[in-house]
Amino acid sequence: MEKRTILGYLVAAVGALCAVGWFPFRRWYLRWGATSVEVRRSMPGDGLVPRPRQTYTRAITILAAAADVWPWLAQMGQGRGGLYSYDRLENLFGLGVRSADRIVPELQRLAVGDTIRLAPEPGPAFTVQAVQPGRMLLLLARNDLETGQPFVRGAGLPSKYMNVSWAFVLEAHADEFTRVIVRQRLDYDPSFASRLMWHIMEPINFIMERKMLLTLKQRAESVARQDVE
Repeated sequence: MEKRTILGYLVAAVGALCAVGWFPFRRWYLRWGATSVEVRRSMPGDGLVPRPRQTYTRAITILAAAADVWPWLAQMGQGRGGLYSYDRLENLFGLGVRSADRIVPELQRLAVGDTIRLAPEPGPAFTVQAVQPGRMLLLLARNDLETGQPFVRGAGLPSKYMNVSWAFVLEAHADEFTRVIVRQRLDYDPSFASRLMWHIMEPINFIMERKMLLTLKQRAESVARQDVE
């Protein structure tokens, strides 16, 4: 099946959702798994995108210690441990993603300034803004979409841009379970084309990220069970 055909099906599916009850569905997926307290609380990176046009908070409970969850998160990224989502679907678009089913020791060291890619160059990528192993990972993408280059906040906005923060917070509850809370805040140029594109991408992002969180849960809980045995 051609890539254009698959993309056409995705766009048609989004259009169908709009027709049968977009707003209730949207409210559900923007806060999937998260409590009202988690949705309202401040998170790392909120100040990097102070006036987002789109934002969400999602969460999942993983029956494993944070030490068993963190290694999977630390190695994520295209060309690294993968994105733990629908690899076959992503690779239909040439993203070259292969999600690891084991912890890769050489991918465990993350530092501020490191790049976490979603696709091969010159595709989308995030820069590590803050990292606290076992506790928090904050990513940022701030790009001029016409040049493909990052722009500096405060130096004037490009005519077409995206500014998005992506935060992962791990809250350990003894060694019984870990709460993983994810927040993304997105700002972009106000053109009609940009608004249309990002609103189409919003539910697609949810489908892919939900799979990612469920895979993180499966991988970490599997390791935790092995530790007990």
